[in-house]
Amino acid sequence: MPTKQVRRTQAERTEATVTALVDAAHELFAEDGYAATSLDAVAAKARVTKGAVYHHFAGKKQLFEAVFAREVDRLCAAMPAVYAAKRDPWDAFEACCRAFLEECLEPGLQRIMLLDALMALGWEGVRRLEAPFMELMETAIDRAVEEGSIAPRPPGPLAVFLYGALCETAMNVARADDQKAAHRTALAELSDVLRGLRIA
Repeated sequence: MPTKQVRRTQAERTEATVTALVDAAHELFAEDGYAATSLDAVAAKARVTKGAVYHHFAGKKQLFEAVFAREVDRLCAAMPAVYAAKRDPWDAFEACCRAFLEECLEPGLQRIMLLDALMALGWEGVRRLEAPFMELMETAIDRAVEEGSIAPRPPGPLAVFLYGALCETAMNVARADDQKAAHRTALAELSDVLRGLRIA
């Protein structure tokens, strides 16, 4: 019994340290960007040694991956409630797309996911971590096909097309001088495109 208690305490301490590091890294990456953030700064903000950083992460890139993955998880966790609020599956799909673009207005998310991620992780790394988004989109497209809202089709190609459009749109908004105006225009275009795919 004592041994199990010690192991549980060690696991809890490890989890707490990793959480503190990811929290600290998220704040610094969001404020200062990937290139300007050092592991020394992360360690100081998390109140751990630099050795503790390397004990849990191979380096800054892996730490950025953890921050990025947590943002993906957070966004994906919010989508089922958005989807469930609409009865029609294609309306629900549009609502989720709009919610995604709305989240992408947050400055910290913009810096991490839209402006720095490709430089830090490369295209393949970003797409690997964003796979949960694609899975949600494919599931939603399948549902819309089953309900007769859009024409029958394999969900993969349309998911890639629409997700690419959403990401490019979000990046364009993030770089716009007037983000609110760019966002409004983007939502109008999104509605027009999705309405054009509807058959029922």
